[in-house]
Amino acid sequence: MKKGEIDMGRIIKNLLLLLSLQAILALTGCHHKELCLHHPHEVILKVEFDWRNSPDANPQGMCAFFYPVDGGSPRRFDFKGTKGGEIEITVGQYNVIFYNNDTEAILFGSTNKFEKHQAYTRDGGLFEPIYGSAAAPGPKSEGAKDERVVITPEMLWGGTSLNVDITDTGISYTCVPVKEEDNYVTVTKEEHVIVLYPSGQMCLYSYEIRNVQNIKYATQMSASLCSMAGGMTFATEKLHTEGVTLPLPAVLDKETSTVYGEFYTFGHSPDNPAPHRMLLYVWMNGGDKFYFGEGSEKFNVTSQIHNAPNPRRVHIIIEGLDLPKPIVNGGGYSPSVDDWDEVWQDITMGT
Repeated sequence: MKKGEIDMGRIIKNLLLLLSLQAILALTGCHHKELCLHHPHEVILKVEFDWRNSPDANPQGMCAFFYPVDGGSPRRFDFKGTKGGEIEITVGQYNVIFYNNDTEAILFGSTNKFEKHQAYTRDGGLFEPIYGSAAAPGPKSEGAKDERVVITPEMLWGGTSLNVDITDTGISYTCVPVKEEDNYVTVTKEEHVIVLYPSGQMCLYSYEIRNVQNIKYATQMSASLCSMAGGMTFATEKLHTEGVTLPLPAVLDKETSTVYGEFYTFGHSPDNPAPHRMLLYVWMNGGDKFYFGEGSEKFNVTSQIHNAPNPRRVHIIIEGLDLPKPIVNGGGYSPSVDDWDEVWQDITMGT
């Protein structure tokens, strides 16, 4: 080939090589795009807790369980304090359960299933508020002899968020911002932020026994309440139907002749028709032990619990109680120190 002439063969060869490279790049780009469409992405999701339903709550930490709707194991995330934080999670559809993670008395079961995730308390003893153990047995209410005795829970704040759909570009979910209104709201955002609304999951019960005669001779007391719920399921907020007996603390106020106590409870299940009865256990300064209320309708507090204006804030009143006087010159009560002696009295229930 002479100088200045065009080498057509080389040009054609280079063109063919260039076309081949373009084809390879095009095929590679299509293949990459296909993988991208089918590969589940991870996104950074900001979790915020809004405490409008429980403004006075101050737990040390919170946790949230994200349950994939299409199956698989849930992912648990823990947060220090009450504000929340950022998590890394796969795009997809979830249902969420959340609550404070600093409880001691409350146990949690079936956490691998959204529909079965539950809270409950362990078995205990009737006099655990006094002795701190289940060692000492004692009498139970009539009709509740076979009930398990379980300890009372502490406060629990939590809730659920449903139909959580996390995409590459945002999120949508269903929640209840105002617990008292039970108003389900669907939220859609073009950002990766979810707001969770914890509310109190426990009931606060209190009781007082007024005008207690001879209270000065008592050294300590405790009480029990039967046929209460021992746990709940988060997904439905449904209480367990099994009736359990709760051991209750009792405070003696000798100046006002009053005995009172306060405790948290899951509440009473409307699916359990068993009556709620209280027993009061009394230790006297001579070593005698008495209990009041077994088999007596005077200690049946069912109506006070069921008809309370606020079922989450129940106050029980028992009006009038005569404690036995010490034995003087052979008179009065003479029970066995080792056994519990039942005392039957007419006690008027307050309103």
